[in-house]
Amino acid sequence: MLDKRIQDALNDQINWELFSGYLYLSMASQFAESGMPGGQSWMTVQYQEELAHARIMFNYVLTRGGRVVLEAIEKPQTDWESGLSMFEDALAHEEKVTGRIHELASLALELKDHATYNFLQWFIAEQVEEEETASDMVQKFRMAGEHPAGLYQLDKELATRVYNIPSPLAAADA
Repeated sequence: MLDKRIQDALNDQINWELFSGYLYLSMASQFAESGMPGGQSWMTVQYQEELAHARIMFNYVLTRGGRVVLEAIEKPQTDWESGLSMFEDALAHEEKVTGRIHELASLALELKDHATYNFLQWFIAEQVEEEETASDMVQKFRMAGEHPAGLYQLDKELATRVYNIPSPLAAADA
């Protein structure tokens, strides 16, 4: 059975993952409005990943005999200056997520909850990838600048991203 403190922290992270999905869906909407279907597609895939992360945590809490309590999801930002500013915000957001996951892992260790600590290792590794991917896109948007041909090529690249179930833990209920 989960300690109440780790259960509450996981519930809070589930809410944060759902908020993350909302944030990326909001960015997808702005990319669509900007005429960048590749950016829309990329952010939609990111939205799907965030929902999968919430679902993985949801299932973990239930598997450990805990209770999931869903809270209201904060309204995300809806306007950005550019694709670059969206990816800069995405990178900053993923850095916050990384910090939150690290705090969860530290709490699990403090509570000597080795099962939860082990469970969180996948998320720790996932965050390295999330930050790297967002940082890469920031650099590419900076290189493209406001040049239409560069943005067109970048949008084509963004469109190639596909959704993959992020973990074997999610495969059972995907």
